Amino acid sequence: MSESESVKDQYSLERKGEVAILTLNRPERLNALTWELMHELHAALDEVRADDSIRLLVLTGAGRGFCSGLDIMRGDPLGGDDGILTVLERQELVANLAVKLRKLPIPVIAAVNGPATGAGFALALAADIRICSPEAKFSAAFVRIGISACDVGVSYMLPRIVGHGAASEIMLTGNLVDAEQAQRIGLVSRVEGDVVEAALEFGADITRNSPFGVRMTKEVLALSVDAPSIEAAVEMENRTQVLATRTEDMSEAVAAFKEKRAARFRYR
Repeated sequence: MSESESVKDQYSLERKGEVAILTLNRPERLNALTWELMHELHAALDEVRADDSIRLLVLTGAGRGFCSGLDIMRGDPLGGDDGILTVLERQELVANLAVKLRKLPIPVIAAVNGPATGAGFALALAADIRICSPEAKFSAAFVRIGISACDVGVSYMLPRIVGHGAASEIMLTGNLVDAEQAQRIGLVSRVEGDVVEAALEFGADITRNSPFGVRMTKEVLALSVDAPSIEAAVEMENRTQVLATRTEDMSEAVAAFKEKRAARFRYR
């Protein structure tokens, strides 16, 4: 088996109707990330983005882990023997995974089936919705290995999800957050036994809505979080709503509502 084939075996991308399921597949290492695997995941996310027939992405892990972050047991992953430009390029590679995941125009649900630590925690945070199993644990583990917990976008995403106080506690201590605490502080939406099935069921509530309406909701919500004022947010909302009224999606949704039937959206 070639190196490229072995790396491709470390994840899978499958379809269930309009939903894509991206599964990390290194269960013996709790789906820890290698630099080679990160390149493949970038390509997989590009593939998802390019396919207009995909309405939703579910991200999960094989076995008993979601993703334990960078595989620090393999070689010299932190680049102690490498030049600074090489280390910077690797840092950008992993950080841009979270950015790319967050910027997908379709909703992303993280089905967190076990530990999500370090970069794995960041990938979960980059999703729009997180559902976890009772066995799930979360940690900004970077601080436990002598570097900052502010990594892979965590310092941006976490306080926007759980607030500054809870984010500070998680990031300064590096302590594990269990499923019960994660739900209590709003880190996850719900705790379920079969997280992938729960994500698919939850996703069906999203994909029954119009593709354009869902896309604009995700986009404007993300922009409004950082809007400097309510006026700025309202201006974005106003323009989006007017634009949406010009689509076939809206006409079909209104007709389906009046006729008490499921909508048949054609917009892509």
